[in-house]
Amino acid sequence: MSNSTTQVATPTPTTAVTTTATTPTTGATPTGATPKPPSASLYVGDLSVDVTEAMLFEIFNAVGPVHSIRVCRDSLTRRSLGYAYVNFHSVVDAERALHTLNTSVIMHRPCRIMWSQRDPSVRKTGVGNIFIKNLDTAVGHKELYDRFSEFGSILSCKVAQNETGGSKGYGFVHYESEKAAQLAIDGVNNTKLGVKEVYVGFFIPRKMRVQQVEQSWTNVYVKDIDPEVSDEEFKQLFEKFGTVNSPLIKRDKNGVSTGFGFVNFVRHEDAKTAVDQLNGRKLGNKNITCCRAMKRLERETRLKREWEQQKFNKYHGINLYVKHIEDEVDEETLRREFSAFGEVKSCKIPLDEKGSSKGFGFVCFSTPEEAQKAITGLNSKILQGQKKPLFVALHESKEVRKQKLAHRHNLAMTKNIRGVPQQMYSPQGQAMFYPNGAGFTYPQQVLPMQQRGWPGPQQFQPMGPNNYMGMMPRTGGARGGAATGGVSATGTGGATTGSAGGSGRQQQQRPGNNRQQGGAGGNRGRGQQQMGGPLDG
Repeated sequence: MSNSTTQVATPTPTTAVTTTATTPTTGATPTGATPKPPSASLYVGDLSVDVTEAMLFEIFNAVGPVHSIRVCRDSLTRRSLGYAYVNFHSVVDAERALHTLNTSVIMHRPCRIMWSQRDPSVRKTGVGNIFIKNLDTAVGHKELYDRFSEFGSILSCKVAQNETGGSKGYGFVHYESEKAAQLAIDGVNNTKLGVKEVYVGFFIPRKMRVQQVEQSWTNVYVKDIDPEVSDEEFKQLFEKFGTVNSPLIKRDKNGVSTGFGFVNFVRHEDAKTAVDQLNGRKLGNKNITCCRAMKRLERETRLKREWEQQKFNKYHGINLYVKHIEDEVDEETLRREFSAFGEVKSCKIPLDEKGSSKGFGFVCFSTPEEAQKAITGLNSKILQGQKKPLFVALHESKEVRKQKLAHRHNLAMTKNIRGVPQQMYSPQGQAMFYPNGAGFTYPQQVLPMQQRGWPGPQQFQPMGPNNYMGMMPRTGGARGGAATGGVSATGTGGATTGSAGGSGRQQQQRPGNNRQQGGAGGNRGRGQQQMGGPLDG
């Protein structure tokens, strides 16, 4: 019985088609647009985290033969990041899939398909990217694409969605050229799309928008206002610093002040001066608070950041994390052990819903010096009557721990790479799905280091479940070294062993040597090359 080894080609999307293939287009390419290089790779976004490579293969293979599929996943949790890459053998098939499957529903969510852009500078520069707001909720990816495709070739088109899949009322269209983007702005801005008049303009990154707001805001938020202060007094207080558009004290339905209000100035400089001079000043019987008016999300983000910074400054260097705490150790026992190194301000062991210890805890000291003494004295120490040594270290926030784990993972992946050239545009270690029966495999770059006498990483070929018998050694026996079970020798890394002088000692061949080892006496050293040492003497 012979074995068959499944041959799997390494996916190389950029070379899957000949150089004479025509460039795919998604619309009329305007003059001056950068031509798209031949590629049969598609980006599929807005996917559910439950979408797998097998699901995508069934959908896209109906359009044309698929070369490979990769769903991008988190390097630590292996959870889907919500997008994937589909590589076709033909650019024509890829273009057909783009036109027929874009915005199709996969697991109750419309997907977004576009050409894969291997050059990140195309996305990061933002050239040709426009922003559309005040969109009607009925306008989706397809309607937005159909409306803007007439102005030029589109790289990406997206309507922002909330958690339930509904439209947030704004979207983005990324053109190949800035000229096409300008044509779209001139043609669609202040016109109706659906039932609403939309605004269309060039996209401005968040960082630049924050800088612009910081240098141009005019709306002032005022709180802790005395209920006895009238609207006229409120207005006169702020008119001293410049022209005011709309001073307002928020009142309930009975006309009673709610204690806060807003003042909008004409000039940014006047608003900034009013905040600097009136913040903390007494108005009526209370000291008012003045600051720049912010949206709720921005305000909550800033407050959360300030609170986390205060918490970090308060406990930095004195809060210890302790794990490997056994069930018999309670908070009083833990406090007694750590009290030998200084004053313990607090000691806590979290409990589960059954009241049992979770196996870790926190100890807070008064000074960093005491905390360092406790780390030196108790780390790796086994408490009396316990079996596990304690692990004691400074407490770190979740974000810091995630960064360290990601760094360790990337470092480990780098060490596993032994100079094998990168043959795929996908991140190293990501699983690939091959439709030719090989199932899920990993890039060949991360295979173990080449050992002496065995084939290098590029010579290994993935094997299906039925080919594991090819890895089994022969057993010694009669002259001639007949193979047990009728497994024939292979020339691609399989090792064949037989009997030497009837002793049953196993011998291994170097790769490529198909000659069966057998015989005794004078045939003992004929053409034999062993990996582990000299010939038998």
